[in-house]
Amino acid sequence: MKLLTTVLGAIPVCVVAVSPVLAETWPARPIRMVVPFSPGGSTDITARVLAEGLRPMLGQTVLIDNRPGAAGNIAAELVAKATPDGYTFLVSTATLAANVSLYKSLRYDFVRDFTHVSQTFSSSNVLVVTPSLPVANLAEFIAYVKSGQNKVTYGTAGHGSSQHLSAALFNHMVNGSMVHVPFKGGAPAAVALLSGEIHSIFAPLIEALPHIRSGAFKALAVCGKKRSPMVPNVPVISDLLPGYETSSWGGISAPAKTPTEIVNRLSMSLAKVLTLPASKAHFSEADKEPVGSTPAEFRKFIEGEIERFRLQVKISGAKVD
Repeated sequence: MKLLTTVLGAIPVCVVAVSPVLAETWPARPIRMVVPFSPGGSTDITARVLAEGLRPMLGQTVLIDNRPGAAGNIAAELVAKATPDGYTFLVSTATLAANVSLYKSLRYDFVRDFTHVSQTFSSSNVLVVTPSLPVANLAEFIAYVKSGQNKVTYGTAGHGSSQHLSAALFNHMVNGSMVHVPFKGGAPAAVALLSGEIHSIFAPLIEALPHIRSGAFKALAVCGKKRSPMVPNVPVISDLLPGYETSSWGGISAPAKTPTEIVNRLSMSLAKVLTLPASKAHFSEADKEPVGSTPAEFRKFIEGEIERFRLQVKISGAKVD
């Protein structure tokens, strides 16, 4: 038995793959949750709410590790190559599904190199502009963009982000010439709009709402199917552009070959976290709909999203500059 223990101890990856003891005692130390965007943005804020909810359930701290850049690819590659021992997870977003079509080559496979744990939410964005832009509503903004006489810029959380694809599809449908200005997350994009560096953002509501309420941003339209109860007087883009609709989502993924017992336990724990009062308050304020899917459901969802974004990227003409 000592010899077996010694041999297995020299090969930790094999122990992770087969040891039921590890799954039963997991987690024995803090867990790292890698966020692909900067602190302060929508993805980061939601990740911190989930991390705080998981802490008492798992009996360990969940550490947030922000790794912005390359439209989430830096974070995704890091987690894809991490040891599958249940101590490193990725905050997955719609951006990573879009990257499959936006980038000619990625150093990871978003399906094969991950075990997708659970979708945590779905949401839509809101079109906001700087108050100095001479438009009062969506119709005037469309006319302003279509005129071709004005260089209208839009900021995003990076190439392939929900902001990028929302704006690119809008620009395509109005036959405009808007200019993309990518940032390393939604928070720096919001700062740029506040300073007047850019003209607009198709932003997650949680990032834009404080600035909408203060009057620093002017909300023109919601990108989803219906109006948001948080900004009930703001129309949906499809009122003037039939067929326009974009959505975003988030979830948690693990490196491929992470033990099934650990994946299932985390998935069930996340589903419970979504029912906590603090989580409900956060998702309501952010206008996000909690999901809490199983690993099998999330994997199937992601495969469908990759195909949806493939078509959307083709239609919108969105590309990595």
